[in-house]
Amino acid sequence: MSQEPQSAADLDPEDRKLVTLARSARARNAVPEGAAVRDETGRTYVAGSVDLASLKLTALQTAVAMAVASGATSLEAAAVVTTAQSPADADRAAVRDLGGPATPLILAGPDGQVTTTVTAG
Repeated sequence: MSQEPQSAADLDPEDRKLVTLARSARARNAVPEGAAVRDETGRTYVAGSVDLASLKLTALQTAVAMAVASGATSLEAAAVVTTAQSPADADRAAVRDLGGPATPLILAGPDGQVTTTVTAG
């Protein structure tokens, strides 16, 4: 389910933090995407896209993998900062696998402007 675009300032403070962290990861690592997820305990995991000859992961796949590797059993929310106009199917699947179909996925542009919020389902 899609919602109308909104600014990051309109988000819940914890979701705004996810967008800020994802944006920072993208800029700091000079990668096409940055992502952040929040687990069931409130811990956050931040990552950029991985583009190696033998391994290619979206930023959100990497953030979800980091959460799983750290013992997370669920997700409360996820955010990805990208130039894409909609979340990648692989991103929705990764969030759904750990958080379930109702987990919100926030998509924002490089400027931090939220373009859409969908559920992982």
